[in-house]
Amino acid sequence: MPPNVLLVVLDSVRAKNVGLHDHARQTTPFLSEFADESTVYEQARSAGARSITGHASLFTGRTVEEHGLTSADHKLREGSTIFDDLQREGYSTAVFSENVWITDVDIGLRNGFDTVVGPQNVPFPEAFDARRFVAEHGRGNYAEFARACLENEKPARSIANGVVTKVTSDYPWLYPFDTSPPGDVYLDRFLQWQDAQRGPWAACVNLMDAHSPYEPKAEHNRWGDDQLRSIQARAPNSWELLSDPSGWWKLMATESLYDGTIHQLDSLLERIVSTLKRRGEYDDTLLVVTSDHGEGFGEPSRVRPGIRVAGHNTALHESVLHVPLIVRFPGQTEGERVSSLAMLTNFPAAVRDALDGDATAASFTTETAFATSYGILVDDQLRSRAERYRDPDSLEGFNDRLRAVYDQDDDGVRKHISVGDKRALSIRVLDAQTAYVESEIDPKTVDDRFEALDDSGLVEEAAGIDAVDDEIQQRLEDLGYM
Repeated sequence: MPPNVLLVVLDSVRAKNVGLHDHARQTTPFLSEFADESTVYEQARSAGARSITGHASLFTGRTVEEHGLTSADHKLREGSTIFDDLQREGYSTAVFSENVWITDVDIGLRNGFDTVVGPQNVPFPEAFDARRFVAEHGRGNYAEFARACLENEKPARSIANGVVTKVTSDYPWLYPFDTSPPGDVYLDRFLQWQDAQRGPWAACVNLMDAHSPYEPKAEHNRWGDDQLRSIQARAPNSWELLSDPSGWWKLMATESLYDGTIHQLDSLLERIVSTLKRRGEYDDTLLVVTSDHGEGFGEPSRVRPGIRVAGHNTALHESVLHVPLIVRFPGQTEGERVSSLAMLTNFPAAVRDALDGDATAASFTTETAFATSYGILVDDQLRSRAERYRDPDSLEGFNDRLRAVYDQDDDGVRKHISVGDKRALSIRVLDAQTAYVESEIDPKTVDDRFEALDDSGLVEEAAGIDAVDDEIQQRLEDLGYM
């Protein structure tokens, strides 16, 4: 039987704060043990700075410039992702995530999945998902929804989910349930699904514990306290910080809570591995642990003087692009650390190597890698959010496209980054903790490198964000995308 495929995305986790990358805090004790029988890539990069672009590159194996999926105005065509391929080849496929860009907004990232489990903010997540019904069939189809509930094995609970979904949409202040459940809720659903499989399976589990706001459980909150939680609750968002720089210390302080969420994710990874071992699935599974992008906590931008990095979205700083990548190939027993450049766009090719029995550490390495951020002009929702806090005339520094090219040479990894046609730098990257500017370069030298990338025709027009229901739009608002 061909190997199973499990992609675990630790949403918003940057390499810098992972113990395997010499972070000062032991945020990932299990991953440090797991490394003894896995391949650790010390120089892995995401192709995008947002969930949309990062996941699209992971799933398609294309750079942002090639796949072109940057907003809800477009969607991936059917058959564009590795999960589409696996589904056609007889795999059972599933995705589990609170991130609505993947599960609910119709941009094609949920293509190729037989089972789609989105936000579990209903009283009975194991019953029929009313939110999924609305996303696929639109509002007002009450008779069809009732029929679907009655056909479900738990009809009463399915109808209750529908009532709660309606109340949440119309009267959100009455909703009594936690709107952001921890990752173990999605892990439960994945493990339940996996246990029912009788043939090869492929799944993506996206865990949002380390996405802001940072709310680690008490047993994982080793570096924070109630005072820090209070500071986080009062911390300005990234656009407010640019208007009032005196608040930067509040954002920087929340990194201690962020570390607690990474420790929490580490415990979930331990549970995944132990369960797969107990079920006899471990040796027959390609297990890839990575992130779609990292996070900024006030690091100064090298290429845009006077601008700091907060969150992600519009930056190509190392804190955003340098991500963890730990891979356990089927049957692997010896650990290996790879210091050369690796790219997440190699995920589909690595899956192919594993299916052919040819997977090696080189399956993820590359001589050259590309990353792109289009700034806020390409995304009306992001610009609208920014303009709530900043005068439009003051947003010029965030309008330009950012491009980065990474090269592997004899001395390690070099990054060439440009901001439009205004400025470009060559940066030497030693590891997740250390990078420095080598020289200023001509922005055209970066643009010329991107000439080799062509639009691959993977996207088509979509209905846009206005077609998304109010509840999903509120979730996007909570995530900082609107």
